[in-house]
Amino acid sequence: MRFMDMLRMSASNLWKRKTRTLLTILGVVIGTASIVVMISIGLGLDKATMEQMESYGSMTTIDVYSNARWEASSSNDPTEGYLSDTTVESLRALDHVTYVSPVLNISAIGLMGKYQGWLNIYGMSLEALEAQGMEVEQGRLPSGEDTELTFFYGNNVREQFYIKKNNTYYWEDPSQFEDLDLMNGNLFIIFDSDAYYDSQWDTSVAKPKKYIIPAVGIERANSEEYQRYNYQVYCDIDQLIAKLKQVFKNKPIPGQPKTKAGKPYKEFYYDNLVVNVDSTEHVTEVQEQITAMGLQANSNMEWVEYAQKQYEMVQAVLGGIGAVALIVAAISIANTMTMSIYERTKEIGVMKVLGCNMHNIQGMFLLEAAFIGFIGGVVGSALSYGASAFLNYYAMKSESGFMGIQGEMSFIPPWLFFLGIGFAVVVGTLAGFFPSLRAMRLSPLAAIRNE
Repeated sequence: MRFMDMLRMSASNLWKRKTRTLLTILGVVIGTASIVVMISIGLGLDKATMEQMESYGSMTTIDVYSNARWEASSSNDPTEGYLSDTTVESLRALDHVTYVSPVLNISAIGLMGKYQGWLNIYGMSLEALEAQGMEVEQGRLPSGEDTELTFFYGNNVREQFYIKKNNTYYWEDPSQFEDLDLMNGNLFIIFDSDAYYDSQWDTSVAKPKKYIIPAVGIERANSEEYQRYNYQVYCDIDQLIAKLKQVFKNKPIPGQPKTKAGKPYKEFYYDNLVVNVDSTEHVTEVQEQITAMGLQANSNMEWVEYAQKQYEMVQAVLGGIGAVALIVAAISIANTMTMSIYERTKEIGVMKVLGCNMHNIQGMFLLEAAFIGFIGGVVGSALSYGASAFLNYYAMKSESGFMGIQGEMSFIPPWLFFLGIGFAVVVGTLAGFFPSLRAMRLSPLAAIRNE
């Protein structure tokens, strides 16, 4: 018997018993949809976590600190606890490291007319600035074309300003700060904040010089997500160092270690470094190597890996719940096939007497079971998209999200759709296996004599 003949006979036999077939298919639909949706919740949580972590910074970067940073005050070496250019070169030699950028963090005062604010300035390499993933609302990021120090402002930097006359802060009444234009206004920067405040009450202290640092860009506002660079000012570290040397000349630079004589070192020291790895697969490996060097290393990947382990457990539990519904459907398929064999005993006997191959008889019943699994799998997988959209709609409406995660709680990639269909076909075929063996082993004479 040809395969197409078996296929035609299987479809015809199922159609003759439409009600029973449809009810059996309905069970497979419910089981398939259940297992696909349950697995999609675990995938959705994983995807939402990745997106949320990416909003906090690049997934391939590692923040490096010195373990001795807080013990430096008790050391005879003022530079202990800081990271130097020597450390930078050591980290660049590690496998899978694409670049290492020192990070220089300083504080400065911003003045514009009646406004005064506190600026957290971060200097890093141009490569590291690009890798931060900051979206630009106006202008651009600092680039190698800039011949002088330029600033890129986070979208919430304005919130750190207040009106000097009445001490009104931005968050108290934003309407009073409409003309505070960081991009186009004349914002004066005072790097020597100690001298600025000392000169307020001590006339013998000279007022520090003010500098106008061109603004090249402002980050795109996103009120729905917190991002660590929202409240910071970014710039090229080499130009920042050059400007600080110009401003302080031979005086100690705030945040930099001093010799026992109170003089600055020629070399610059850093609070932390940013290490970029070629792919997320190697982040943990590089992070372990950095830790082995006696440094402290943090990355978003370690939090992602922890969350993924938790969601794998959730996914396994939810998938198991969905699998129960599919097992119930498999029992229904087995029952349908068994009943079909009892009803078609004479038909099977005639086929055997006419010389039909035993495996063809078994294959015909397996095809019927696979048919039920396939149709139920297609419909169930298709319905799972509707269930997923329903869950995501209510998850997006919730202010707290789902399990504390903002974003879609259900995600069905194409492979899961086809996996649902394949799984339903396999379950259906397995459910029809034992009934098909019974059909194959029926005695031809006994089958013909059966009433």
